[in-house]
Amino acid sequence: MENQTILVCKNIVKKFGPVNALNGVDFEVRRGEIMGLIGENGSGKSTLTSIMAGMQKATSGSMEYKGKPWSPDTMANAQNEGVCMILQESNTVRGCTVAENIYAGHMDKFTKLGIINIRKMIKSAQQLLDSFGMGRICASDPIDKYSFEDRKMVEIVRALFSDPEILVVDETTTALSFDARELFYGIIRKLADNNKAVIFISHDMEEILTRCTNLTVLRDGNIIGHLTREEMDLPGAPEKIRYMMVGREIGDAYYRNDYDISHGEEVALEFDNVSVGDIKNFDLTIHKGEIIGIGGLSGCGMRLIGRAGFGLEKLSGGEVRRNGKIINSPLTAINNGIGYVSKDRDTEALILSASISNNITLPSLNDLSKYSFIDPRKENAIVKKEVERYLIKCKTPKQKVSTLSGGNKQKVSFAKWTAKDSDVLIMDCPTRGVDIGVKQSMYAFISQMKKDGKAILLISEELSELIGMSDKIIILKDFAVSGQFMRSPDLKETDIIGSMI
Repeated sequence: MENQTILVCKNIVKKFGPVNALNGVDFEVRRGEIMGLIGENGSGKSTLTSIMAGMQKATSGSMEYKGKPWSPDTMANAQNEGVCMILQESNTVRGCTVAENIYAGHMDKFTKLGIINIRKMIKSAQQLLDSFGMGRICASDPIDKYSFEDRKMVEIVRALFSDPEILVVDETTTALSFDARELFYGIIRKLADNNKAVIFISHDMEEILTRCTNLTVLRDGNIIGHLTREEMDLPGAPEKIRYMMVGREIGDAYYRNDYDISHGEEVALEFDNVSVGDIKNFDLTIHKGEIIGIGGLSGCGMRLIGRAGFGLEKLSGGEVRRNGKIINSPLTAINNGIGYVSKDRDTEALILSASISNNITLPSLNDLSKYSFIDPRKENAIVKKEVERYLIKCKTPKQKVSTLSGGNKQKVSFAKWTAKDSDVLIMDCPTRGVDIGVKQSMYAFISQMKKDGKAILLISEELSELIGMSDKIIILKDFAVSGQFMRSPDLKETDIIGSMI
């Protein structure tokens, strides 16, 4: 029966030491719904859903699933019973094949007398990939061959192969390209149409309003309110939701409100006839005080440009230069004032097992040390400044980055480069997984960086972000430049899309 309650959370409390992440939350999941779950970073969204999905236990409270007590020991146990969660960060196992990642925890399906039938597993995984429109991913390939977006698609297949009753989607779409998102939207709509339930966590207001059947708002570990589909369609709904999230009016002024494309004469970073991967003979000059945006569909090559600029990719031709120095490694890049905010923050931008403090100061160790000893007063002062600048929610800067929400992790990945006072910032999807209030402040920081003479290379699949922040936008298609657009109040997404597809 439609809208039948399938899972109930009663008075869920979750404590991390003295910090209350959830304060007695009551929550219901019903069949046939795509329930939006929205709130600031650290509001408790991922904590609540991870308890449902067996990733961690509640401190107190109870749950019922299909009318029976529910307290799964692991995510694999929860999946076996029909509750699956796709995490915000990368959750694939490196060094294994695509097929092994899809069937992780379920190898018994292909095991007889203790021997795994690898050929059968690969064939089954490939059929799954094909059935979900992901046939370009080869089940026998090592997972490390694929991009962050493709690995996320593999995670989606892993969550869906068991035909879940409840699917939790935690900021997954921020990792996907435009075409992959459309594919995924169709998948979750089909689940709801088949009387399954979807819990959809997102910071994208448009996505929430267009894709969800209803909405629940969390703030500081408390349920603030619920909106029906009819209430979500009312004029002023976005403003009402934002107010519920942050407890104050934040307005719509996310992006730059100027159209000043002037910049300094000094060249800050230069790509000279660069060939990297399938990109050939790419030229780009970025000046001090200039924001260059690079966009396109997934697989167009835009991330190769950012990685090449930080010395992460080996060039087959040409040079990347900063003040005459050839940039051929991350160390060279850092020593020459270049910072890089990676889209894949858990594996490339942060050391999860290290503290917030250690992550923030890592690029600045040479500046903080004297005779091989780090000055703790300087270190603490820098960390305190960055934690306050970005309002990083933490008990102490000594806590591990792994304990933070996705948005607070992203603040740390920003903070390490502003602490270093890098003159060139390469940002790959810098606001991924960040709530609207923090996104607004990050755009303000980027605008201030331009005024301070910093050079910024902004890589993004969000056209609104590129249009709202860039002085010039370069669009790539099939590893080549297909269009260039200057900042203008008249520039619209429809003007750009034709260069992408």
